[in-house]
Amino acid sequence: MEIILLEDVEGLGEKGDVANVARGYARNYLLPKRLAEVANAARIDEVRRLMNERKAREARTAEQAVDVAATLNKTVVTIGARAGEGERLYGSITGADVADAIWSARRVRVDKRKIRLEEPIKSLGTFMVDIDVFEGVEASVKVIVVAE
Repeated sequence: MEIILLEDVEGLGEKGDVANVARGYARNYLLPKRLAEVANAARIDEVRRLMNERKAREARTAEQAVDVAATLNKTVVTIGARAGEGERLYGSITGADVADAIWSARRVRVDKRKIRLEEPIKSLGTFMVDIDVFEGVEASVKVIVVAE
């Protein structure tokens, strides 16, 4: 029996694949759990068209991510913070602060969860902050923390 996988199934295939399985396996396991649907010619063509569209959209997104990464690699942001003696900050600079500074400087939205800081910045100085722009695309932003 031919089926179209609606989810990734270990040992069988990935979402969108057309697989040939035993009727009992499809009827008793795959179909009730909504892991697959019965395949017919029209549905197979539709699924293939949707998969091609998704691959094209992901390719465009990856290209845009490379452009954003190039912009971010050239970005230098300055963040003012209150500091005490020994150049220690009263608070700290977090990923959200870096994301806001990037938005102010370049009008590029960066998710604060994609900013890789081992721990918040707690002193004045210059820091290189890595950002995961897209899967496999990274950028580094130079962050300068100065006293207000």
